[in-house]
Amino acid sequence: MHDISQYQDFFITYLKNQNIQKEPKNLYEPIDYILGLGGKRMRPVLTLMAAEVFDANYETALPAAMAVEVFHNFSLVHDDIMDDAPLRRGQETVHEKWDLNTGILSGDAMLILAYQYFEQYEPIIFRDLAKLFSKTALEVCEGQQWDVDFEKRNDVTIPEYLKMIEYKTAVLVAAAMKMGAIVAKTSEKDGDLIYDFGLNLGLAFQLQDDYLDAFGDPETFGKQVGGDIIENKKTYLYLKAIAFSSTEKAVELKDLFTLKLEDNLNKIETAKAIFNESGASKATQDAIEMYTFKAFETLEKMDINAEKKNILRTFGENLMGRKV
Repeated sequence: MHDISQYQDFFITYLKNQNIQKEPKNLYEPIDYILGLGGKRMRPVLTLMAAEVFDANYETALPAAMAVEVFHNFSLVHDDIMDDAPLRRGQETVHEKWDLNTGILSGDAMLILAYQYFEQYEPIIFRDLAKLFSKTALEVCEGQQWDVDFEKRNDVTIPEYLKMIEYKTAVLVAAAMKMGAIVAKTSEKDGDLIYDFGLNLGLAFQLQDDYLDAFGDPETFGKQVGGDIIENKKTYLYLKAIAFSSTEKAVELKDLFTLKLEDNLNKIETAKAIFNESGASKATQDAIEMYTFKAFETLEKMDINAEKKNILRTFGENLMGRKV
């Protein structure tokens, strides 16, 4: 096994060796741009790590890891269009740097490119990877649609919200880990357990993302802080604040989340104050911790040694304490 920074280096080296710059330039340049923006590379790292957890060489999992990263970035390109987001990882989003049509078409091409990486595997592995990938990709789309639908609803429940982030975010984290297990040809039981580990870690990750969207440092977060508030998204923070607040404060927050403003500074600060005063901020941090520990519980059931369990546990702990 290697440490996280080594897996990141292995993957980045592989990524840089891919021939993405092709013709027509206006189709492939945006793909190269978004893939080159950096980020933690969490999902491909998990694929490489999972392969080695189950005794395969990380190199065998590099094409699957690349597929996961290309798909993830495809979803970001289209999400940024839907959210009208100006920044991604501190840089211009694809549709801002080019235009909407380029963002849509280059994103479509990325989805096809992701599938092509599975062609490097033998037929049985290809089948299992493609089957999991297709299921996951559809779930991500379903999660994104729920996310859009929730913006227009005032009756979103916490269970509905958790289902939405499970599909929009957590299933891809889970699939990334299971792909490593598939490449390693591990048992079905351990493949399912590593999926569950990733699913709970993904839920914790998205709740952390929601929290950082409101309370993160703009210098380190890489996205527009307060973006969810500006877009009137009913995040876990918002739903807990509604549940915990007085009727008067709940109405104030609901009214605030009907507004579309040119200057959002006061809106963001008011919402954050209600999140803190109501106890929603602490409840969100508690939920992050709960899902992280739920992920850790699955480790005990896996047929792997204590050292490998500790590596996975450390990864989860680092995610829980992240600032970006």
